[in-house]
Amino acid sequence: QVQLVESGGGLVHSGGSLRLSCAASGRTFYTMGWFRQAPGKEREFVAVISYGGTITRYADSVKGRFTISRDNAKNTVYLQMNSLKAEDTAVYSCAAAFGKSATQSPYEYDYWGQGTQVTVSS
Repeated sequence: QVQLVESGGGLVHSGGSLRLSCAASGRTFYTMGWFRQAPGKEREFVAVISYGGTITRYADSVKGRFTISRDNAKNTVYLQMNSLKAEDTAVYSCAAAFGKSATQSPYEYDYWGQGTQVTVSS
């Protein structure tokens, strides 16, 4: 069993930065992803990182502004978000996928965190 706990969300002005963290307990050797869901919208892929950290992928909407990283010694994945925009406002959730290499499909993830709210004021 894997438990994922996100932190670091909050309210920030447009152009500001936040760093989200996702602490994992339980099994290791997993791909980790960040997804987000805004009110009235479907869940969308944000970023993914392979277990070794050698593969990362980003949604076009966040490319160049967000950076995903991980510290396997701490079982923690991070999402550094810079140059935030009002349209980045959403609940951000991390997820763990076993045996999948940098997948962007939410259906291939096995475990999910509860999510953390990010609100960007314009």
